[in-house]
Amino acid sequence: MPVTEISEGRTKLIVPAEHSSGGPGKRTSSVFFNEQMAFNRDVSVMFLRALEKDVSVADAMSATGSRAVRIANEVPNISDVVANDADPAAAELIAKNIALNDLNNCRVSNKDLNILLSEETFDHVDIDPFGSPAHYLQPAIKGCRKNGILAITATDTAPLAGAHRGKCERRYRSRPIRGPMCHEMGLRILMSSIAYELAKFDRGMEPMLSFYADHYFRTYVRITEGARNADRTLSKIIYVKYERDTLERSYSYERDKEYAYGPFWGGNLHDSAHLSNMNASFTAEEKRCQKMLNLWKEELDTVPFIYDISELSSFLKMSPPPMTDMIDALSDIGNASMTHVSPTSFKTDLGLDDIIAVYKKIPRH
Repeated sequence: MPVTEISEGRTKLIVPAEHSSGGPGKRTSSVFFNEQMAFNRDVSVMFLRALEKDVSVADAMSATGSRAVRIANEVPNISDVVANDADPAAAELIAKNIALNDLNNCRVSNKDLNILLSEETFDHVDIDPFGSPAHYLQPAIKGCRKNGILAITATDTAPLAGAHRGKCERRYRSRPIRGPMCHEMGLRILMSSIAYELAKFDRGMEPMLSFYADHYFRTYVRITEGARNADRTLSKIIYVKYERDTLERSYSYERDKEYAYGPFWGGNLHDSAHLSNMNASFTAEEKRCQKMLNLWKEELDTVPFIYDISELSSFLKMSPPPMTDMIDALSDIGNASMTHVSPTSFKTDLGLDDIIAVYKKIPRH
């Protein structure tokens, strides 16, 4: 397999010469690597730096080892990172990357992740599969220590965002929503699926950071222990009614014929205290990391419903106002924010009548 050396963040990496550079990526060599996921790896580095304590990390589907090696090299006080992949060719490449960066806090593992996570437990378990993580949630949970952290990526955005309803229902036991809310609600489907899997083991969760970017969903959740915490977590599961002809959105904690979409995670997406400790400095995509970090900090993440300027424009047959004017006008009478999922969408705790009234009053330039 021809290889090439690149730099990402503060780390040197040997990767397949032929690799993906955008989108969900394709398997162009026996070991997968996607340049566009540098942002995803940046966030892992930022997230773990903000913990400010030594944790053991398992990158259970490591491929080239790019994430694990960057964590070992760029996060202070990380003494044990396991870069695991079942493919011997991947394990060989991981070993080269560990040696290239002269690391003594990172070790290669060449095992099926089910075996690794049954033999060892970790403070932080990362699952980033090629496609859906649904098959890997249980071993990830079993391999996570008490009060540990799960970091889960899903690249099967089409089912989660509603393009393949049947597949979403099979994998995640949830009916998705198409339209302007699809990416936020796809993220919340993934989170509800994790909540249900944790509950099987009498464990709950507290989200620390959750987002949609590029072609994938990503969530970091801290595990809470005990049946009471599991029940508390499940109490935040919601079902949604979405009427396209009126734009009305509402949710219920019980499913019925009206509230037919879901289940979705109905709690917060982020932990504001942890976000305040995150720093974008010295990441591979520093400007993008800082921009997204600012959006996450300002976002009304406990409000599950997104509205889009184009959706309102089409519904009201009016030209759209500038987003900043819309946010400012909404903020005069309630709470409102931009969202991280789209530059043309916003969240607010105001009702639809107020939103429409504000939209109509804003002067068009």
